[in-house]
Amino acid sequence: MTHEASTEPQGLTVGDLLNLPPTTDVATGGKAFGMGSTKAYQLARDGQFPCKVVKVGSSYRVVTADMLRVLCVQESAEDATAA
Repeated sequence: MTHEASTEPQGLTVGDLLNLPPTTDVATGGKAFGMGSTKAYQLARDGQFPCKVVKVGSSYRVVTADMLRVLCVQESAEDATAA
């Protein structure tokens, strides 16, 4: 029996999200929301991404703090002291 690789986007864990830098690429931001990169870039270009996206030159960056807020991910006090 062979197993084909899934083409569905894989989400990110809370740990993955908390380890992101202050901004991240649109593909990673899309992954956090469970969407593929094509849809994520389309929403970013159209100003419809579910959290704050800033345009830097010709590229887009997802603001991690806003993404965490929208996803209701809070850094625990234990995580904050480890940083």
